[in-house]
Amino acid sequence: MSLQDSVLRGDRLAISRLLTEVENDTTAGQAALNELFTHTGRAHLVGITGAPGTGKSSLVNQLALHYRKAPQPLKVAIVAVDPSSPFTGGAVLGDRVRMRELSGDSGVFIRSMATRGSLGGLALATAGMTQVLDAAGFDVILIETVGAGQSEVEIAKLAHSVLVVDVPGLGDDVQAIKAGILEIADILVLNKADRPGVEAAERALLGMLKLGHPTKHLVQHHNHLEEVLAPVDAHVDDWLIPIRRTVATEGEGLPELLEVLAAHKAHLQNSGDWQRRERSRLHTQLQDLVKQTLMAGWRSNVTDAQYADALDQLVERKLSPRQALQALLP
Repeated sequence: MSLQDSVLRGDRLAISRLLTEVENDTTAGQAALNELFTHTGRAHLVGITGAPGTGKSSLVNQLALHYRKAPQPLKVAIVAVDPSSPFTGGAVLGDRVRMRELSGDSGVFIRSMATRGSLGGLALATAGMTQVLDAAGFDVILIETVGAGQSEVEIAKLAHSVLVVDVPGLGDDVQAIKAGILEIADILVLNKADRPGVEAAERALLGMLKLGHPTKHLVQHHNHLEEVLAPVDAHVDDWLIPIRRTVATEGEGLPELLEVLAAHKAHLQNSGDWQRRERSRLHTQLQDLVKQTLMAGWRSNVTDAQYADALDQLVERKLSPRQALQALLP
């Protein structure tokens, strides 16, 4: 039986082996992705992002637990992206330490991976790895990003639903605007909601959302009025961005969060936005592959000596960057 067939049957060892091939961008991994692609497109990709220290890993752990304890349990895969050291090139890959409660559950698959220097909070191989897990039959794939701040917006190009996690008292609220993080949120999660200042933090988030989405609505939620925001052009996307409070370490607020996640998935499917996001996601993946292939092809036609000579002339200001480019083009 081929590795691909074993993956389609849900064989965990085969999945692990293929994920390694994909992460290392081997010929075998590329061939397997080609064969498995027709079996993808069913999983709900959920991105979890936010600044370091907001409790993303604890939240992912609780989301997986609640999905597994539901009346109709879902198979859950977790891709946790850790930063690579700029000095050693290694990564801690420590998310499994915080997800011990999931160990031994055959319906949960956890994979940590290093960024290997790629920007955007995601490794270049993340898209390929989600395709493997999708083909393996996982219903939900939780993608936890590095938590590097401004670069986190890349998750919006991959996930169907994006959870942006914040906590009370994290620091200057304006930083969230500078990072552009709130602009990618489908759901805002105010974690560690047992901390002092949670009401002020929620008001700050609502105020920042209003800057980008001046249209607002009041809805009843858990016996109190809550402001939710709608885009100006409701014909494009009429999803109302909610804020949910959680205390991930205690599992508080998780049922409500899962409820709104299910509602967002239904909204995407009913509005046709699921297909639009799929097209956008695959467009981004195709562009990345084109860039990677063209770069590799160009580099194979330029010797190290030619490149070093152009760089020397650039440093000595004998050539401008564009002139150096022209000198290196075939």
